[in-house]
Amino acid sequence: MIKKLLLASLLLTMTMTAENRVFEMRTYTSPEGKFDALMTRFRDHTLKIFEKHGMTSIGYWTPQDQKNTLVYILAFPSRDAAKKSWDAFRADPEWQKVSKESEVNGKIVEKVVSVFMDPTDYSKIK
Repeated sequence: MIKKLLLASLLLTMTMTAENRVFEMRTYTSPEGKFDALMTRFRDHTLKIFEKHGMTSIGYWTPQDQKNTLVYILAFPSRDAAKKSWDAFRADPEWQKVSKESEVNGKIVEKVVSVFMDPTDYSKIK
C-alpha cells in the first residue's frame, strides 16, 4: 500500500512538473557563408553548454525553404528558470570563449527570433 501511495505521489509530481514546462522556439539566421560555422558551434559546443545550464534540448531543424536558418526548441521548468539558465549560459566562461573563437572571421548569427510557448492540453509533449 505504501509503495502504491509513493508511486502515485511520484507520478503526480512528475505530471505537475511536466505540465508547467515552458518551451522556447528560437530561429537563427546566418549571414551568407557562415551557416556551417553555426552548425559546427552547436554540434561541438553549444548543446553541451545548454545541458550544463539546465536547458533541455527538444530538437533542431533546418527549414527546407529557408537557407542559412536553424530552428530549435528548448524546454525549461518555467519562464523564470529559462531566464536564469540563459543568464548563466551567457556568463559561462566556456561559452564566451567558444563564441569569440567561432566569430573570429565575423558574426555567424545575424538575426535571432525567440518565442516562448505553452503546450496545449492535447499536446503529446508537456
